[in-house]
Amino acid sequence: MTNRVNLVADGRTREYLIFQPENDTEDLLPVIVSLHGTLGSAAQMMSFADFRPLAEKEPFFIVCPEGITQTWNDGRATKANLAGVDDVAFISELIDHLIATYPIDTRRVYITGMSNGGFMASRLACEIPEKITAMAAVAATLDRNAAIHQMTPLPVLYIHGTRDPMVPYNGGPTKAAGGDVYSHQQMIDIWVNVNACDSRSTQEITDHAKDSTTVTAKIYTSSLNKMQVCSYTINNGGHTWPNGPQYADKHFIGLVSHNLDACLTIWNFFRRFSR
Repeated sequence: MTNRVNLVADGRTREYLIFQPENDTEDLLPVIVSLHGTLGSAAQMMSFADFRPLAEKEPFFIVCPEGITQTWNDGRATKANLAGVDDVAFISELIDHLIATYPIDTRRVYITGMSNGGFMASRLACEIPEKITAMAAVAATLDRNAAIHQMTPLPVLYIHGTRDPMVPYNGGPTKAAGGDVYSHQQMIDIWVNVNACDSRSTQEITDHAKDSTTVTAKIYTSSLNKMQVCSYTINNGGHTWPNGPQYADKHFIGLVSHNLDACLTIWNFFRRFSR
């Protein structure tokens, strides 16, 4: 069951979609807050990054907020940033509202997003880690002006295509919102340091889907605090959600990999962590 709900946060009327599993129990359930990309919407993200089959099975809530001007203030020069929207305050208030309104387990609040939504998820992991149990970002890193000095240990996962034409895998300027961003590996290295990870395992996932992509997975763990950093490099992959739709021509956004199921990978990562 999916409902659209209004919420006044930071002095603005905001909206979100919430998916509540039909087979929920009396137990408190986890929630995934899923953030759309530039020019996306809550409805588009609900179907684009479709966690619903998993949410029915496990079960858990899915919440897709609506960005003002179809963007998030992730710290770069997005429309939301230029309009003075405080999306950190919004998501923080949204999490409080969700916990007060629905049977949500405060120990299992997860956040994910793609592109602009992934940048926003990364920013939230830096600025309100006390509200978040774990974070996953797809086709995104962080602006180099982000407050990384505020980072505290948090389980994180990043998925990025090496041929992403919008958010370069190797970092630098981005097309849509501008700004100079960290590379995928720089982002991983930053979090490995923050999380005090001291071991790494590597796995190569071959092209069983025969879609001209392969996947390199690197898992970093800490023996000190049980934190984890997961890196999934989609070799030859584009600005896409693995196992999601080819939402635009491959000559514009690149290839979708079907050698990795992003929803399943992210959920299997999230479910391991509780505050």
